[in-house]
Amino acid sequence: MFSSLTVILTVTLYMAVLFGIAQLVERRGETRRESFKSPWVYCLSLAVYHTSWTFYGSVGFAASSGLQFLGVYLGAMLGIALWWVTLRRMVFAKEVFRITSIADFISTRYNRSETIAALVTLIALFGVLPYIALQLKAVVASFQLITDHESSTMGWGLSGLLITLFMIAFTIMFGMRRLDPTERHLGIMTALAVECLVKLVAFITIGLFVSFGLFNGFDDITERLFDQGFERVIQISGTSNSGIMWLTLIVLSFAAIQNLPRMFHVAVVENADHKHIKTAIWVLPLYMVLINLFVVPIAAGGLLMGLPQESADYYVLLLPQLAGNNALTLLAFIGGFSAATGMIIVTTMTLSTMASNHLILPVLERVPACRFIKPFLLQIRWLLAAMILLGSYGFAIEFTDSYILVAIGLISFVAVLQFSPALLGGLFWSRGNSAGALAGLFAGFLMWIYTLMIPAFISHGWFPETILDDGLFGFALLRPEALFGFDEIGSIPHSVFWTLLVNIGFYIIGSLLYNPHKAERNLSTEFLCSMKPAPSQRARPTGLDRYIPLDDKLNEAQTLLESYLNKDKTKAALLQITEDLQVTGKSHIAIIELLEFHRMLEHILAGSIGAASAHKAMESSIRYNTREATDLKALYSHLVVELNQQRMPANENLNEAEAGSQSYGLINNLQNKIKKHEQTIKMLNKQIEDLEARLELRYQEIFRSRLETQKVRQENETLRIQLENSLLIEKPSDPAEKPLKE
Repeated sequence: MFSSLTVILTVTLYMAVLFGIAQLVERRGETRRESFKSPWVYCLSLAVYHTSWTFYGSVGFAASSGLQFLGVYLGAMLGIALWWVTLRRMVFAKEVFRITSIADFISTRYNRSETIAALVTLIALFGVLPYIALQLKAVVASFQLITDHESSTMGWGLSGLLITLFMIAFTIMFGMRRLDPTERHLGIMTALAVECLVKLVAFITIGLFVSFGLFNGFDDITERLFDQGFERVIQISGTSNSGIMWLTLIVLSFAAIQNLPRMFHVAVVENADHKHIKTAIWVLPLYMVLINLFVVPIAAGGLLMGLPQESADYYVLLLPQLAGNNALTLLAFIGGFSAATGMIIVTTMTLSTMASNHLILPVLERVPACRFIKPFLLQIRWLLAAMILLGSYGFAIEFTDSYILVAIGLISFVAVLQFSPALLGGLFWSRGNSAGALAGLFAGFLMWIYTLMIPAFISHGWFPETILDDGLFGFALLRPEALFGFDEIGSIPHSVFWTLLVNIGFYIIGSLLYNPHKAERNLSTEFLCSMKPAPSQRARPTGLDRYIPLDDKLNEAQTLLESYLNKDKTKAALLQITEDLQVTGKSHIAIIELLEFHRMLEHILAGSIGAASAHKAMESSIRYNTREATDLKALYSHLVVELNQQRMPANENLNEAEAGSQSYGLINNLQNKIKKHEQTIKMLNKQIEDLEARLELRYQEIFRSRLETQKVRQENETLRIQLENSLLIEKPSDPAEKPLKE
């Protein structure tokens, strides 16, 4: 047993080291102006997928259900194997539209719908907030296991509250010091990578200790398992429905690896280079194999040592504690603490961003009396982070003795599974639209509540048990855990089946029945095209008439930005835009430059408040005068005519959606040609530089040759003079010799 003070000081020192690492990395990045380009930090930070549910829960899962726990990781590996197709497309779209979260991504794909963004945020909050409660409970329970909590006056409530307050402070200090969530969090990602290494080292160390310290290797453990009747620990199937459960776990983890808000943030928002995905495709599965390598030996060791199966989740702590090894016990606690805190910090940061952008900000926009709060958006996120963690703490207290916390990991996985039809459909199906996405998400969310949450609340005593036995309104076919007589497969597989069936069905039917308007079709085409590798789009001022006062547009943009950003951030953003447009110091700009100016302005604003909210703010705040509006319409009509003329010889019967797609494709082709010409020019310039260098070298060689020639001539002249002088000196000594000249 450790004293509470010892554990608290150890944890404080550990977090101080992490904070120091984060500060060092951020300051180094600021001073050297280096971008976040480390593939290893990116890959290791993705291991935030492994929470305390992995560190503690996998052992408990293996002790009761054998190798079935591997289904949680097989599906994830399958999803990772497809990342070059799925994740890469998300990263490309994120770069173009400044995506801040999974809610922002889905809403931007479907016409920047604020309703869809709010619904996705609510699903994430309801589904993931209890999962945070599970992490808090794991930290508090492990703290009590290694301390003499029975003699301590600090019970679950007080220790849980202190840990929750600690998490609030750490989350704000690390991940929420800036308003723009698309800025690279160099510090927190590095600290997260260190935490992932710590939990991996801790788990492997405990596994080696159990396998070769308490026992004589894997063969010894296997023999004892069969001798004492615990062979279920190494069996693939233990029940008649194990095949269905395996399939369910694979489906859930396949979706969770990209749908969980924390995974989307780390994998997509924090991605600095899509090439890093290639490294992650093999590094993250390797990490999964390593961290699960000793799950079965630890589970078997706990059972063989006589520990109760009810405590199997904490065998990682109990086994070294039982052996009297305090160092390993403390290391195991730090590993579990790292697994829980990494998830809590990133998830809270992501959920607070989603809630502020898609729940709070739309309300502030619609209520004029509350608009004065908009400049304090960062402080609102701090408050939301505190509310999310305190809400999770309250949930953990309320359900601390309920079975719901045991299965909350899978329940949360089923919740985020509802994003898959809209997310994956939006990546590959051009017919998917806002009506289908909204219908599918809403129907799947309601089915999740009815088939999983209602039974959980009934078991907790909040609703009458007659709903489970007789069904809603007395209809037996509407029993939450046996809809239409589909039962005897388990509550989780039952919910996965019905939520997916309803969600996909409504998504497809709604998309086919609803005919979106032109603006949504154009945005969908642009979004789909943005998910392909394309040359960077840069401003290119044209030679059109510059009659638009630049100062007026800058003042208008400054007013808009200062509603959400501070003055320094606004000034820096406008300076960057004018420099990129190459209009710094000019008094007037052309209409094309104005369009690009507003596109860049929305791009910057989207990084702070989300793409949907930024588009809404631009529509409500940016105005065009009569001449500007007329020129825009004329320019648009001219482009449409030109593109149609180039497109009609290929196929004159294309519908409007196909036309938009081909038009965008034509622009991309032109941009690709420009990119190739630019590359050719760069290559020729390099060749010219090489030739100039060779010519300069040749000039130097000629110069040195001339110097040497001149030196030889001078030496020859000197020798000639010396020779003449020597002849003159020798002449008087020979009187018989005649003079040289008569």
